[in-house]
Amino acid sequence: MSQFTPREAAEQLAGGLLSFPVTHFRDDLSFDESAYRENIAWLSGFGAAGLFAAGGTGEFFSLTPDEVSAVVTAAVAETPDGLPVIAPAGYGTATAVDLARRAEEAGADGLLLLPPYLTEASQDGLVEHVKAVCAATSLGVIIYSRANAVYTDETVARLADSCPNLIGFKDGVGDIERMTRIHTRLGDRLTYVGGLPTAETFALPYLELGVTTYSSAMYNFVPEFAQRFYTAVRAHDRATVDRYLSEFVLPYCDIRNRKAGYAVSIVKAGMKAIGRPAGPVRPPLTDLADDELKNLDELISRIPKESA
Repeated sequence: MSQFTPREAAEQLAGGLLSFPVTHFRDDLSFDESAYRENIAWLSGFGAAGLFAAGGTGEFFSLTPDEVSAVVTAAVAETPDGLPVIAPAGYGTATAVDLARRAEEAGADGLLLLPPYLTEASQDGLVEHVKAVCAATSLGVIIYSRANAVYTDETVARLADSCPNLIGFKDGVGDIERMTRIHTRLGDRLTYVGGLPTAETFALPYLELGVTTYSSAMYNFVPEFAQRFYTAVRAHDRATVDRYLSEFVLPYCDIRNRKAGYAVSIVKAGMKAIGRPAGPVRPPLTDLADDELKNLDELISRIPKESA
C-alpha cells in the first residue's frame, strides 16, 4: 500500500529533485536485481524528492511487464520511508492499465504514464487512454507529454476535471507557449515536471513557467553535483547555474548528442566511470564507444566544485 495520498505525493515531488535510476543488467541482458537493489539504497541517501523506477532512463521500453513489476517491487523494498517510488505505465491502454494495477499491488506511490506505443492518437483518444489508467488505480498519475502523446492545455484541463488522481504533467516537448498555456490554465492543480533530455539545460527558464522540479538522469552518477545544480536553480542563482552548465552540463550534452539513444547510454557510462557499473544497455540502444567513455570519465574528474 502506498504511504502517500495522491496529493501528498504531488506536494513531495514538487519540492525537490527527482531521481530516475538506471535498470541494472547482467552481460546477458537479464535484470540484475541484487545490483539494482544495492544501487537504489545508495541513491536514496542523496536527498531526492522522488524515485522513478523503470522510467525512460531505466529503459522501460526494453522491459517486459513482468520485469517492470520486478524492478518496481525491488525499488519499493529498498527505498526508505518518506521517499515516494513512482512506477511506469505505458504502451496500449490495456497494458498500461495492467501495469498500473501491478504497481499499486507492489506498493508504489504513484505512476508516470508514458506515451502509447507506435500509433498516433487524437486528443480525444488520449483523454480516454489517460482516464482508463486513472480509473484503474488509486495512485496519483503523472502524464508524460512527449512523442505521440503531446497534450494540449484543453486536454489537460479535461483530464484534471475528470480524474481526481491526476497529479502531474511532465513535459518532454519544450514548447514554451504550450507550457505557459497549461500552467496558466491549471495553476497549482498539478505538479509540473521538466522531462526534456538532460533537463538541467532547461531548468532555470522552466522554473519561471512554474516547473519546480525535473528528472535528473545525471543524478545516477553525480548525485551531489545534481543536487547543487538544483539548489542553484531554485535559488535563481544564475551565475552558478551558468558556471555549472559551461563546465559540465553542456560538454556532457556534447557527448550525449553524438548518437541517437545516448541520453540513456551516457548515464550507464557515467555509472561505469564512477566505479558503480550497471551493465550494458539493451538493444536497440548502444553503449558509448571507448573513446567517448574516456571523454566522459575525464569530464567527471573535472566536475565543478562547490563555490567557496
